[in-house]
Amino acid sequence: MEHIVYLALGSNMGNRLANLRAALNNLTPQMAVKIKSSVYETPPWGFTAQPEFLNQVIMAETYLKPQALLSHLKRLETALGRAPSFQNGPRLIDMDILFFDNLVLDTPSLVIPHPRLHERAFVLVPLAEIAPDLVHPVLNKPIHELLDRVDRSDIKLFK
Repeated sequence: MEHIVYLALGSNMGNRLANLRAALNNLTPQMAVKIKSSVYETPPWGFTAQPEFLNQVIMAETYLKPQALLSHLKRLETALGRAPSFQNGPRLIDMDILFFDNLVLDTPSLVIPHPRLHERAFVLVPLAEIAPDLVHPVLNKPIHELLDRVDRSDIKLFK
């Protein structure tokens, strides 16, 4: 394992907590999860006429390169039951690459760091829990500062 990655996981269909756990349990052997945030219940973003999400962020190690990691995550989403939907629509499981080492990548199929993570409290709250001092390689700001710029009043710790 040679790369450090941060992933965002989300689910708002079916047994949301079980969906997150299934995703975590199926990341291996390509990835080794090192740190998991708490699980947070969050309102939907973008398309709001849908159930609330459970969201979590993890830090993991992987030997995969960025595009291979994206392919692995998309295959896993499908295997776990994710069906095609519209952008920001309901989903059984969603896994996004937030950071990959300190890489800055902009291709048609993959942008790293995730291009909207700094706008999304549902990502920043769990990310700040596990990596508050991680510096965004494009914005050159630590996660805790990015979190201070968003409204997080609707983000609740899931019990």
